[in-house]
Amino acid sequence: MAPLTALRTAATLMLLCLALPFNVALTVVALLRGLVVRPPRAVAPAPKTILISGGKMTKALQLARSFHRAGHRVILVESHKYRLTGHRFSRAVDRFYTVPKPEAPGYAPALLAIVRKEGVDAYVPVCSPVASRFDAEAAAVLAGSCEVVHCDLETVDKLDDKHAFSVIAASLGLSVPASFRITQPQQVLDFDFGAYDRPFILKSIPYDPIRRLDLTELPRDTPLETAAFVQALPISPANPWVMQEFISGQEYCTHSTVRHGELQLHCCCASSAFQINYEMVDDPEIEAWVRHFVGALQLTGQVSFDFIRADDGRLYAIECNPRTHSAITMFYDQPDVAKAYLEDGVPEVKPLESCRPTYWLYHELWRLISRPTTTAQGMRTIVRGKDAIFDWADPLPFLMVHHAQIPWLLFENLRLRKGWIRIDFNIGKLVEAGGD
Repeated sequence: MAPLTALRTAATLMLLCLALPFNVALTVVALLRGLVVRPPRAVAPAPKTILISGGKMTKALQLARSFHRAGHRVILVESHKYRLTGHRFSRAVDRFYTVPKPEAPGYAPALLAIVRKEGVDAYVPVCSPVASRFDAEAAAVLAGSCEVVHCDLETVDKLDDKHAFSVIAASLGLSVPASFRITQPQQVLDFDFGAYDRPFILKSIPYDPIRRLDLTELPRDTPLETAAFVQALPISPANPWVMQEFISGQEYCTHSTVRHGELQLHCCCASSAFQINYEMVDDPEIEAWVRHFVGALQLTGQVSFDFIRADDGRLYAIECNPRTHSAITMFYDQPDVAKAYLEDGVPEVKPLESCRPTYWLYHELWRLISRPTTTAQGMRTIVRGKDAIFDWADPLPFLMVHHAQIPWLLFENLRLRKGWIRIDFNIGKLVEAGGD
């Protein structure tokens, strides 16, 4: 670890220490308030035990709270590295277990053991990009023991492949940008960019936490610059990329929960930097696109789409991710989430009109510190929105995520002399080169 990285880690830990007294005070007030104001909890006609993975992520906490408030029992799991996840301390979580990493051979057997021990009725994976495929494989192991709200393995492979997804969508008559599978740099160098009106960008098909934000337009100003850029990327037949037409415009992201091709829960919002701000946008065209796609494929599971509305008004789907989206945090006060996940024939559930935009307070505070020119905008975000983790009726996760989970990860990186790029309080991890 470089000295500057160690200093940065120490400085970050110091900032978290400075915030600790305020967080403790808020937590104590919330706990005392809870002695007087009891949160409402429905009595489910047939209470179920729900197993939720991805326990370090805010979206897992949100689902746990939604199922708990509907009268169900929640079991939360996460890998050993994130055993100090603050979400395990939520009042919505009845039991917490650690399991092997999704890619480990013991992952599916560990889930099966928990399913049998706890009498689990339904497994709702909250996947990282890496875990989507392994949860689909685990579904086959869990079949017969509980329901799994996740797409099957073949579907996950197709939807996670940005090029294969675009081919499927185009075959259904749905609008997508032009895209090409790239397995060697020479394909880009030989490409006839002049045949298209728009530039192109390159995206890794396997998840890449670092390069996924790189929107370098191709071709570059000169052939030599294009060659230098492309040849520096780890493109190979074993690590394919997609070259996609770059369309400028307003980006949107969606989350949908689907059962047997029926859209049962749906939300849409404008995309934000690093996906840490969510506000519901009602866009009938996007919803119709999603409904057509999931219906044609008869999907069951959770699917998230990225769209862009071009400057000329035309809508394009950029990619699909067969897993839970953090936009699910907009359902914090919606009482019908559990029904949408567990029952067939439920009228489509959307965020309530009363829901406020969600954000992560420590991200917003860092913006205020690092970019003081955006103070007014940041304060507006905080005042008119809601922190995605904090809940007056369930305050411990807010304390423990910021002052146990993240500090533990920072201390571990310091001990192991590892660097990190940024803290993602939403996902509950340190973003690292080659990380999960």
